[in-house]
Amino acid sequence: MESNERLKVRVGPQGRIVIPAALREELGVGPGQELVARVEDGRLVLERREDIVRRLKARFSRVPAGRVLSEELIVERREEARLGAEREAELENERGTDGGTG
Repeated sequence: MESNERLKVRVGPQGRIVIPAALREELGVGPGQELVARVEDGRLVLERREDIVRRLKARFSRVPAGRVLSEELIVERREEARLGAEREAELENERGTDGGTG
């Protein structure tokens, strides 16, 4: 099947769709295989789990050994929370100094 060829797919009464044989063949999807579904830019995307894992491994393959991204994320989130709390305290102080109006 050519990659730019379009095939019509109908949604059945219970929301089911049938993936045409040509597409299943091209994607290497067989009966009973589980796919992961998501919406991306208003499109339905179906992917094999192993393809997702492969893509993620490739994306993070350049992360140096010993670098822990989850710890970095936690530090970033804590800093964001601290800054948010400071902003909230500043707003409360401003409300308190304007004579109680508002």
